[in-house]
Amino acid sequence: MNVQNSEIQKSDIKDGLSDSERIALQKHLDEKMHELNALKNATPLGRARMQLDIAEILINLEQKPEAWDFAREAFEVALKNDAWQDAVEACNVLYQTEQDDSIAALGMGVWLAVSFPVDPELTLGMLLHIVDETPHNSDGAALAAVTARYVIDLRAEDDSHESQGFLANNLIAMVAERHSNVRDQAALDKWLDRLELRNPQVFLPRLGQVVDIMVGKNWWFERNELRDKFD
Repeated sequence: MNVQNSEIQKSDIKDGLSDSERIALQKHLDEKMHELNALKNATPLGRARMQLDIAEILINLEQKPEAWDFAREAFEVALKNDAWQDAVEACNVLYQTEQDDSIAALGMGVWLAVSFPVDPELTLGMLLHIVDETPHNSDGAALAAVTARYVIDLRAEDDSHESQGFLANNLIAMVAERHSNVRDQAALDKWLDRLELRNPQVFLPRLGQVVDIMVGKNWWFERNELRDKFD
């Protein structure tokens, strides 16, 4: 194998798109940009949702700084309109752009998703990102996993509660195994007790501490002000 072919293969692996897929995505992006520029009577949220669609396409095209700009603006619009679901979806996109503040965006998205009545499936996805980001021996993943189950029990509709609960239970089992080599129900029960993961009055504040570490001083909103709106 010569050097040129090796470099081409590495580029293909990194990019993950065939030429036809890239062309199709670029065409889709052009169409969305045209739609966005032609919007006249759309609500701010309608425009923001289209910006998120564009940001997702840009991520697939590896244009992540540009995707960040679109998603960041969409986040501000969603927050200003108390559209918590849209704000969390924007944070999800911002996390995927892999920019300097993407982990902070993830933390803020998790805070919003747990604090407000956001779709439990989206909340599960945000908490799963924390599991992916945390070391195997860290309690952060355990806190995220049990919070996912807690939110699903609170918010999931009857027709989706069982399937979403199954996913959350599998997540807890996976985290427990990699954290402490837990492999059966008896060991899982002891693990839950040892880490105090049964009481939301205990594990939710601890998850809040994890989020504080993720966001640091980069909060884009005043949490107490948002709590007052919801209360």
